[in-house]
Amino acid sequence: MYQIRFSDSIDKIPASTWNELCNTDYPFIQHAFLKAMEDSGSVTAKTGWQPMHMTLVRQGETVGVMPLYIKNHSYGEYVFDWSWADAWARQGLEYYPKLVTAIPYTPAQGPRMGTRLPEAEALGLFYAGIRQLAEQMGASSWHGLFLNDSLKAAATELLAQPQCSTRMGLQYHWFNRDYQDFDHYLSHFNSRKRKNLRKERQKIAQQGITHHWVSGNEVSEEELEHFWIFYQMTHLKRGRRGYLTRSFFEKLRHELGHQLMFCFASHQESIVAGSLFFKDSQTLYGRYWGSTKEYDSLHFETCYYQGIEYAIQEGLKRFDPGAQGEHKIARGFEPIPTWSVHHIEDLGFAQAVKSFVEEEATQLKRFQLELREGLPFRQTEEMTKNKESD
Repeated sequence: MYQIRFSDSIDKIPASTWNELCNTDYPFIQHAFLKAMEDSGSVTAKTGWQPMHMTLVRQGETVGVMPLYIKNHSYGEYVFDWSWADAWARQGLEYYPKLVTAIPYTPAQGPRMGTRLPEAEALGLFYAGIRQLAEQMGASSWHGLFLNDSLKAAATELLAQPQCSTRMGLQYHWFNRDYQDFDHYLSHFNSRKRKNLRKERQKIAQQGITHHWVSGNEVSEEELEHFWIFYQMTHLKRGRRGYLTRSFFEKLRHELGHQLMFCFASHQESIVAGSLFFKDSQTLYGRYWGSTKEYDSLHFETCYYQGIEYAIQEGLKRFDPGAQGEHKIARGFEPIPTWSVHHIEDLGFAQAVKSFVEEEATQLKRFQLELREGLPFRQTEEMTKNKESD
């Protein structure tokens, strides 16, 4: 009744079909975003991300789509399995190639599938197709990364399989609890941490630094060139070039400009730093940043505080500033779990992975509770009353 088809380019799947099935304004699953990745040369077999996107077809009609990549390394995933690859190699086995359902270079949880069917049914059909492909090409595993809650729930039956595991991670997100402005947000902090944050922001003004926002539709060539330099500077400090080409940002500006926002920092009338954000109807996503010179507290202001102010101004419910960073806790970003699903072809190795991720999750849940104790928010009278009534 159903057929699974594989496409080595997103171009082979009509944008209208893909976007209609995904039915979301989440920016990273948009056909235009994935196409920009491929057309710009950022995502290719040469860069270790060979597209192999899936379509689910019933009686000639496409009823489901899922991004899929053949990987020969683990870069750009942000769910780290290097230790798994090493353990596999010590057994004289090849961990790569592997199959990955993810948004390349994008650790932002969200939908990873679009379908007209019930999600659990569609996921089961895609999973069967993935397993066939893995067997044909000798892939060690399949990894579905940064799944949203809906898809995680749909994977319940799949996770009952002995070769499947779910893995927890931690990120730090900001939530808008109907704040009127930044000062109103700070009024929910305890006194000491509120003063610390205000001092950080004052340092920006004292250094004569100002910020301005530009939408992707309105960013100039000069501003885009500045941002490209900032992006590369961030990666060069770590001893490598950025994964993404300049063409990627150029294509995004034209194809997805309404969901892009640039925040630029200027000093003495020169742009010295910038951050790139994506947005949908609910969430702001902080993705890339860089600067040409070090300024005290500039990173916090350009990447976090400006983003919080923008989210409040636009009525967005959540701000996801990107992966990692316990320093975000003191600034009001809350530790939240992220989820990925992993299928390992070798049953013995799959059970070892299952034990590992279960123990890892136990430790992370404990760590999450500890981190929450470091949040800057004061205990309000309402929260105290609720606690006493429980």
